[in-house]
Amino acid sequence: MAAGGTGGHVMPAIPVARELRDRGHRCVFIGTRRGAEAKLVPAAGFQIEWIESAGLQRRSLPQMLGALVKLPLAVMKVRALIAREKPGAMLSLGGYVAGPAVLAALSKGLPVVAVEPNAVPGLVTRRTASRVARACVSFEETKRWFPPGRAVVTGVPVRQEFFEIREKREGEFTVLVTGGSQGSRTLNRAARESWPLWKQAGMNPRMILQCGTAEADALRQEFAQSGLSGEVTAFLNDVPSAFAQADVIVSRAGASTVAELCAAGKPGILVPFPFAADDHQAKNAEAMVRADAARMTVDADWTGEAMVRQITQLNQMPGELLSMGSAARQLAHPEAAQLTAEILIEVAKNH
Repeated sequence: MAAGGTGGHVMPAIPVARELRDRGHRCVFIGTRRGAEAKLVPAAGFQIEWIESAGLQRRSLPQMLGALVKLPLAVMKVRALIAREKPGAMLSLGGYVAGPAVLAALSKGLPVVAVEPNAVPGLVTRRTASRVARACVSFEETKRWFPPGRAVVTGVPVRQEFFEIREKREGEFTVLVTGGSQGSRTLNRAARESWPLWKQAGMNPRMILQCGTAEADALRQEFAQSGLSGEVTAFLNDVPSAFAQADVIVSRAGASTVAELCAAGKPGILVPFPFAADDHQAKNAEAMVRADAARMTVDADWTGEAMVRQITQLNQMPGELLSMGSAARQLAHPEAAQLTAEILIEVAKNH
């Protein structure tokens, strides 16, 4: 399982690994000690093997050179891992961990199944699209990047806990703001700006802010003085629980986050990361808006004032919140993990 870097690259692999484990198979993850996988994979109870790898996109020249120096050693380490474990197939989630892992797999003749949650595949998947055994995609239009007959629309694998979240009808109005495993400066700044504005807007929401490690200490101290209830945390150890508590979720628009919103049936306000490769987050958010499952605001316009205004409006329209949540759930793919696992098993048996 080549899955590492951000939570978006790791989270879809875990439900697939669980499905495989339930069917009597063993999964070994490949990742780095600094990525989200370092916490998420051991917590899920799976073996992980470490490599040194770094991304090439949107990097300075020294950073790119450093990443290229690490690449041959990472490929050699994965080749040795393949020789030792003798796997039947590799699942690639893209990202910088997948680069050396997929190169090693292809060089050893090990079939690769690619999971591509975005409409436009990432760099690693685009470069290896003609050589993957199968591809599991979320959009019909993504099939065109792969040879005919190799791609199937499965949706993004999401943990079963999200599908078990029930519609919230009582309790304190709660806003969850999450910038993903690394946090978001834009979402953090807007949340901080909103704290003194809620009272004059006539609301006193409970707030859960997942902010990443960089700003956690400062934001905790400021939030403690805001008079609001809730919590500020660097990392959400139990994301489904936080989703279950929320009446509305403010987040980026990565494919995994959007899939989790749909699985949980939660209304969202999406603020796409403006520098995402091929602007894929904006495309994800636009698809949600077209389905009346979320609202969307561009990064430059997301301020504390905008946050208070939009959430105050939604609080006054409980029917719209319910409608958005219902529309989101209609877009969910509860069978995604099962289908992906079945494809992996088929490919491994053929191999």
